[in-house]
Amino acid sequence: MKNYRGKVLIAAPVHEVLTNGLMGLGYECILKEKINQEAAYTLIEDCVGVITSTRLKLDKGLLDSAPKLMWIGRMGSGMEVIDLEYAAEKGVVCFGSPEGNCNAVGEHALGMLLDLVRRISWSRDELIEGIWRREENRGVELEGKTVGIIGYGHTGSSFAKKLMGFDVKILAYDKYHPENIPPHLIRCEDLTEIYEEADIVSFHVPHQIDTLHYFNTEFIAEMKKPFIFINTSRGTVADTHALQLGIETGKIIGICMDVFEEEPIIAGGKIKSDIIKELIMLPNVVFTPHIAGYTFEALYKMSYTLLKKHKELIF
Repeated sequence: MKNYRGKVLIAAPVHEVLTNGLMGLGYECILKEKINQEAAYTLIEDCVGVITSTRLKLDKGLLDSAPKLMWIGRMGSGMEVIDLEYAAEKGVVCFGSPEGNCNAVGEHALGMLLDLVRRISWSRDELIEGIWRREENRGVELEGKTVGIIGYGHTGSSFAKKLMGFDVKILAYDKYHPENIPPHLIRCEDLTEIYEEADIVSFHVPHQIDTLHYFNTEFIAEMKKPFIFINTSRGTVADTHALQLGIETGKIIGICMDVFEEEPIIAGGKIKSDIIKELIMLPNVVFTPHIAGYTFEALYKMSYTLLKKHKELIF
């Protein structure tokens, strides 16, 4: 191969724009999108690059198994799958592509919210059973509601953009980059305004120490009004037991979630998964299997973004 640069392990579904682009740069692509952690130890030994999503955990052990590794590209957002500090010590450049799927996540959050408040899926399931209920399925409009967005990065800003046409009041809070919140939204210095005014709360934060169970019983207790909870960020952000309590007490009047503390959702011995399986049967709950950022368009955009960033950072 002309200008051969080494092997790249592709451990995630990607668009051919990325593989073709990498091969055009002189890389040999090893396509193993369904690889497991154990098998990766052998395959990664000779690799100079890795493309991953959530399948592999690029921890100290795996990084030590790759003496030639120069870079890691993350399909999507959430760099918690990589030990960034140790990678930096080894001189491994890491980059993600949150720009690539933020529109998909924003659309999905809005879609779940509309499904919930207008009872679309629930009433459709009743029709399948031959049940015709109009009064019981009377919906609620978004117009005039107050939406609290916690985390105003790529997905938080995308969701806010989608909401702008619905005549809602948007309260935005970002602990680390409040300057990113545009002036046409209400920038919150802390969570006080969201606690006091929000009818809907949507989380768009990464997985890290200070976001573990960010949404918990204390958060629910601070909310002044019954509210709808949305999470399309990371499952660890929301305490599953708090969700159950919130629904049981009526403080949470609706849940839209695409991410969970235990994935995949399975029954048998996993208490939190069993709670989710109970909640999903309720008419005021909309759950999806971690597909918010999983569109055909996002696959292309994430792949293209990684190729572009590779050229900018590696060459």
